[in-house]
Amino acid sequence: MSAVESEPLPFAAACEVRSLGDGTFTADLRLEWSIGRHPHGGFLLALAAKAAVRALFEAGEPPTEPLAVSAEFLHALALGPVLLRTDVRKAGRRTTVVAVSIEQRGRSCVEARVTAGRLPLRPAAWNDAPALPPEPPASAVALSGRTAEGLFHLAKGCDVRVDPTTAGFLAGRRDEPPRLRLWARPRHSEPDPFFLLVAGDLNPPVVFNLGATGWAPTVQLTSLVRTRPHPGWLRIQVDCRAVHEGWFDSDAVVVDSHGRIVCQARQLALAPLP
Repeated sequence: MSAVESEPLPFAAACEVRSLGDGTFTADLRLEWSIGRHPHGGFLLALAAKAAVRALFEAGEPPTEPLAVSAEFLHALALGPVLLRTDVRKAGRRTTVVAVSIEQRGRSCVEARVTAGRLPLRPAAWNDAPALPPEPPASAVALSGRTAEGLFHLAKGCDVRVDPTTAGFLAGRRDEPPRLRLWARPRHSEPDPFFLLVAGDLNPPVVFNLGATGWAPTVQLTSLVRTRPHPGWLRIQVDCRAVHEGWFDSDAVVVDSHGRIVCQARQLALAPLP
């Protein structure tokens, strides 16, 4: 059994980066944070954020957290070791921007920008969170085993439950609105700002409800971390505004156990081919 297929690690350990001392880091892409043999896009955002925050700490900057992470997915990554190169593009009093490149086999596969700073601590002045129950109801379906896009290995690293009334594809329907509601939390730990980057991309592709099932590659993904989450279940609502010639958008709003919006994520992806 290889290192990436060994016993599942808690999230914090799985996305840890190892410093090479010059602004570069190594990490392992593990099976429990993948779908099929594809490393999970949200996990890659968390990995880039970890590298950026660690690079700033090693450069003597005050402790920071990810505020926003944006990434372009250039080439498919495989499970196994990767190299992360960081470059501080702007150092400021309230925000710092770090470019992070995730490389494998000598080429850049993901190009990310991480905006780091200090997350808000005070209550929100405005919080228009979607109305979801704080915990998954008994009817919620646990995502595990095989899904329409391959083996859902993420079930080993986190608990994901889907509202079946919003997931017609689970019952074989092909004409439901491309919207989903779900609940998630990491196994063996509580959610933190880095796991929020995973949570914003945990849902099955919304076009599954339109009958387009299979691998739906993300082309661009941007996530905003709004505040640190309280312990407990995260509630996630995902909406799509348009599907054009295979291209579709996916907007996720993540709400913590206290009803606060803690992450917003938007991505552009390609629907599976017929």
